[in-house]
Formats: sequence, C-alpha cells, structure tokens
Amino acid sequence: EMDRFCGDSTRGIRVYCHPKWFAPVPLSLYHNRGDGTFEDVTMKSGLAQFKGRGMGLGFADYDGDGLLDVYVANDKLPSFLLHNRRDGTFEETALLAGVSLPEHGQEVSAMGVDFRDYDNDGRPDIHVTALAGESFPLYRNMGKGLFQDATHQSHLGRLVAARSGWGNGLFDLDNDGWKDIFTANAHVNDEIEKFQNDTYRQANSVFRSLGDGTFEDASAESGLAAGPPRAHRGAAFGDFDQDGRVDVVVTALGAPAELWHNESTGAGHWLDLRLVGTKSNRDGIGAVVRIASKADPRWHEQFNEMTTAVGYASSSAGPVHFGTGAARTIDTLEVRWPSGTVQVLKDVPADQVLTVRESP
Repeated sequence: EMDRFCGDSTRGIRVYCHPKWFAPVPLSLYHNRGDGTFEDVTMKSGLAQFKGRGMGLGFADYDGDGLLDVYVANDKLPSFLLHNRRDGTFEETALLAGVSLPEHGQEVSAMGVDFRDYDNDGRPDIHVTALAGESFPLYRNMGKGLFQDATHQSHLGRLVAARSGWGNGLFDLDNDGWKDIFTANAHVNDEIEKFQNDTYRQANSVFRSLGDGTFEDASAESGLAAGPPRAHRGAAFGDFDQDGRVDVVVTALGAPAELWHNESTGAGHWLDLRLVGTKSNRDGIGAVVRIASKADPRWHEQFNEMTTAVGYASSSAGPVHFGTGAARTIDTLEVRWPSGTVQVLKDVPADQVLTVRESP
C-alpha cells in the first residue's frame, strides 16, 4: 500500500487517481445453493483467470444458444464478454466478438452497461457509458457471435462527446416501439473546474431512437437538461405509478435521489409482462420475449429479455416493458423460458400488466 498524491501538488489539490494505479482484480462467481447460502465457484468456473476493473455487468444470451452470457465493462482495460459453455465454465470472447475495445482501439473508462436489443432484430446489443471525450460505445449484434461498433453510425458518438456517463438503460420511454437511451451524467473529477473548462455536476440525458438505428438528443425536450446538475451515478427503471410509461430513479453523490416521472405526451400503447417461472427460476431471469403486430408500420417485431442487471451499481426488477405505438393488440407473444419451454399467446390486448406463468 502507498499514499500516492494525485492532482496538483503545487496548489495542494487532490483528485481521484487514474485507474492505472489500481491493480486489476479477478472476477468472482458465487453459486446459489437454493437454501440461503452460496458456494464460491470462481476457480471452478474459470473466472479467476480474468482480471479487470469491472464497473458494470450485463447478462444476455448474445448467440441464441439458450444460455446467459456476461459482459463486464472494465475501467481503462479491455472489457470482457464471457460466453457460457453450458458446463459451468466460461470462455472470454470479447476480442473475437468485437466488443473488447471500441473501433478506435483505445481503452475507455467503461462504467455502466445495458445488454439489450436496440434495433429490433432479435439480437441483444451492448451499450456502455464512459467519460467525456471517449464516447459511449454502442455495439450492434450482427449474429454468429460477432458485433459491430455502431457508436458513430448511430450518431451517439457526436451526441455524447462532451458528457461523462455512469448509469444507463435501453428502454422505450415514449412507447413508440423503439428503445431509447437514458444516461446518468457527471464528471469523475470533483475538482475538474480548477483544471479545465468542464463541470463536475451535470444534468442527465435521454437519446430518442428514430427507429432506423440512429438517435437524437431529446434531453432538453424531456426536461432532463433543465434538471439539477449533480454528481449522478446509478439509475434504476420502472413504472412506479403504473401509467404505462417507464420512470427513472437516479442517485447522486452527496444529494438526495431523484425520481423522474415520465410524462411523455402522445405516448403510444404499451405492454408490461410479469414472468413467473415454475421449471425456470421464479422471476424468469434469462427469458427472451418476442412480440409481433401488424398494427403499427413503424415496427413489426420487438424483443426483450428479463434481466435485473442494468447500468452502473444499479438493478431494475422488471416487469419486461414494451412500447407498442399504435398497436392496441399484440398478434403474437412468445416467451422462451430458460428451461427451454416456449410459450405462445395470441391476440393479447395492450395497455396492461400481464402475468405470464411458465406452462408445465
């Protein structure tokens, strides 16, 4: 251990040390025995060999083999994509898959991650927050275990260039059938104003999907830009008043939590699914849900996964949310449970919270 001075020693200004001064540590995995106790399976799973500075975790079945895989957002190190081998072990595939580093090849200060399908093609994509000047990487899942860096193609590269992000989430905030992006923002350096023309406390952001793989900055229109600039960190998502619109709770250092009530005018129809597993885990974590409708020309199919892992130092319990736009009825709703069971419902009315219990 050592007492390292980071900052401007001449002026006596201390700041947080660069991540390079913090040694990477191994990942950990604990197996739930089902009786209130856990078994440390870090060595058995092979994860002990992977050392990083993990800040965010995302879980999704990125290759469609029915098993949950893991994305680890590492701070100033290449990130990990851990492919589930089905035997309790994992293979690190980030470099081959194209999600280890952004296309410019430089390590970023990866913070939050959401592992969710943003372009309605049925394959979970990866969105990562980072610090100002690094962009917030967006990796599009191209299938066959490969991803493409879509950060600039999606316009996010220029939209977030001056922002530093932490918590994030891909949710359809206006219920038009396309997932938008929310980010909780703040600089990492609480003394940044003394060194450069930047601010420590920042307002949050929302980027609206245009339905063609690109996004626009809707922060001012949404009211977030006028919100209190704070040292925001975590963000959790859910419809707290059950009006069909996803709300957001954001934490901030040294300040009360913020509850952002979604008041989107002209929002479309919606459907929330509460999954109850019987053969699968109780909450249906890992279930993949597909909905289809011909009622709205802006979308025909949507996909989502039941997960509680979202963003940075945060968790969102569900239910699985879909904005359905003009569609008042879902023609087909399909749930692929972790057990392998496939359950199909027809002609499901929108604008409801529907409980789906796993069939025997």
